[in-house]
Amino acid sequence: MTPELVFVYGTLTDDSQVAELLDSYRFVGNADCLGLSRIDGRYPTLVPGERVSGRLLETSERERLDRYEGVESGLYHRFSLPVKPESGVPVEHDEASVYIGAPAGLGIDPSPEQHWPRTGTFPERVDAYLSAHAVRLVKK
Repeated sequence: MTPELVFVYGTLTDDSQVAELLDSYRFVGNADCLGLSRIDGRYPTLVPGERVSGRLLETSERERLDRYEGVESGLYHRFSLPVKPESGVPVEHDEASVYIGAPAGLGIDPSPEQHWPRTGTFPERVDAYLSAHAVRLVKK
């Protein structure tokens, strides 16, 4: 399987945590996600905001990451964001996945509707926001 890029902003920024989870990976740099902020509940997630810093992880083990993030149960959902270089920084991938959890499922108040306005399911609301606000990753 071809390696993919994933933006991580929580426990998976720690090399030892990733080493326990994945057999094959490498960190390819730091990045800022413009247009989202981190919020903490039982686990961290992202909500509309200004900026969150994290790391770019390259791996071909997406299925393992999906299991870890609880994608099948709906705890987190995987979205794709464009990756842009900071001035003079090379970028090997033009997009990266990011896992975003529904605040209500992570014990975060207020309600998810206040974090992700619009109508529809949680993934539909997030997709609409990401598109409308040009949310992107900037590799440092």
